[in-house]
Amino acid sequence: MSGVRGPGWEAPVTVAELVNAGPLAGARMYGAGENPVRGVRIVDEPSVFATVTPHTAVVLIGTAASGGWAVEMAMRRAWEQAAACVIAPAGGLSEGSGEVLAERLGVTLIFVDEDPLVVAVRVASAASRPDAARTQLVARCATRLAEAGASARRVLGVLNAELPGTSVAFLDRYGATLAGRRDALADQPVRRDTPRAERPASAATGDTSRDEPHEASRDTPLDASRAVSREAPREAPREATGEAAPGGRSRWSAEVVVPDEDGGVLGTLVAAGSSRSPGWPAVVRTVLELAVAPLTAWAARERLRASRDFALQASLAERLLTDPGPAPEPRPQDEVEGGGSARAAAIALGWPIRGPLTAYRIRPLAEPGQAPPVGPGDGPLAYALITAALGQVPVLTRGDGWAGWSALGPSDLAERLGQALRSMPWPCAGGAGAQVEGLGGLTESLLGAEAAAYVAGGAGVVRRADRMGPAELLGALPTAALRAPAAVVLRPLLAIDRDGTLLETLGAVLDEGGALRAAERLGVHRNTITTRLDRIKSAGFDLDDAATRLALQLACHVMLC
Repeated sequence: MSGVRGPGWEAPVTVAELVNAGPLAGARMYGAGENPVRGVRIVDEPSVFATVTPHTAVVLIGTAASGGWAVEMAMRRAWEQAAACVIAPAGGLSEGSGEVLAERLGVTLIFVDEDPLVVAVRVASAASRPDAARTQLVARCATRLAEAGASARRVLGVLNAELPGTSVAFLDRYGATLAGRRDALADQPVRRDTPRAERPASAATGDTSRDEPHEASRDTPLDASRAVSREAPREAPREATGEAAPGGRSRWSAEVVVPDEDGGVLGTLVAAGSSRSPGWPAVVRTVLELAVAPLTAWAARERLRASRDFALQASLAERLLTDPGPAPEPRPQDEVEGGGSARAAAIALGWPIRGPLTAYRIRPLAEPGQAPPVGPGDGPLAYALITAALGQVPVLTRGDGWAGWSALGPSDLAERLGQALRSMPWPCAGGAGAQVEGLGGLTESLLGAEAAAYVAGGAGVVRRADRMGPAELLGALPTAALRAPAAVVLRPLLAIDRDGTLLETLGAVLDEGGALRAAERLGVHRNTITTRLDRIKSAGFDLDDAATRLALQLACHVMLC
């Protein structure tokens, strides 16, 4: 395990470490267990207490452990000598009385079922070599994490089971909990509505300025490539010196960024707890580092599944559109299964699910009277070509084409869409919707992208919904199908319009919004337009009515195409 040690690694082990993750594992402990253990003293009779030094683990045997009064007296003497803890064989004192006594005297009491002399040897070894004891814990965590495999839930289960007194959570890049325990966030002051950035080095050393959120996490999205590509070492676990926990302990927290396979940020592992031991946060930090690889492997596995199963990722995208609300809050102290949720899977796939989003639509173009050039089996190829140009984005089946969304703005998305269209073996047009604030607004953006794709028309052409005017929308109308209804609307006008002049004038006035601009467009005098409008109105058309103007404008467009 060379290379895993950090600051505080050789600090004395605490009683809690010995019980929860060391040679006293399985013993029953009463009291905080936060005192450091610097040595061991075997006590077989009360007179030996005179030789007990502070921070010593007292192991009772013989007459010193016989009967409840003997253990109670030993506890009082241990308190006088500032001992770290008292270790007694089970049965010498009722556990209910032991709990009360430990709380009253402030001395940790531990009951063991095995031979106290064997226990004393193991505790003495751990106290003399705290780095070795912690290395054993790290090695055991490494083994269990390898057994957990590529599963966010199982990885977090190992961390919370193997790190006593510590709560660990796995946050997505937006700061929402994917798996783990919610109380791990108690010491995290940064905002959760934007992707997280790594803390500056000053925040890693216990500087009380850590209560101020990092500049990058306040209002701006995280530059993922910059956050994980820096060569500077990650910060040490932060100790929140400004907040004291019960019993004189200090709250601390640590963060480790989890990168994805593309060099971006998948999420953050966050751990929090309270301890007097300066070595314990260093151990936690090392174990968190070990968990990075399986979490990255989990994301890589999800991406591989999506690339192999187009229907699977399309179904996931549909679920996100149907239920765009935030993930439910995890229950306190419970481990949350994030691996099976739509949100967790989307994060693993690298999809944007929060912040500004823009929808896209790709529409295959068919020759007049012919079927679309693509079939149901072309989805996987389209997925590969679209994600190659747009990055990790969802790809849904829409009609005879595909749709989805991206974190890119409309301008950049339109440019990338053009690249995707040029790489496709079928003639296609594309559309980019308006940018919206999150998943909840994507339906509107998708409708705009759909309209823009129909307006685009030619192969390889991409149009933006936020730049479409009335002329572009009218250009998408199916004129062949609407010609008969348009003729019905315009029948009174067509009956008096021998040469089409009135129809052309009406269309120009409605398109241009007035007689003056219509006159300029047609190259005639304004009075000529006014005279023609009088004739149009005499046919029974009320041009002051908005609904009438809309119907006439649509009909004129169809008839004049």
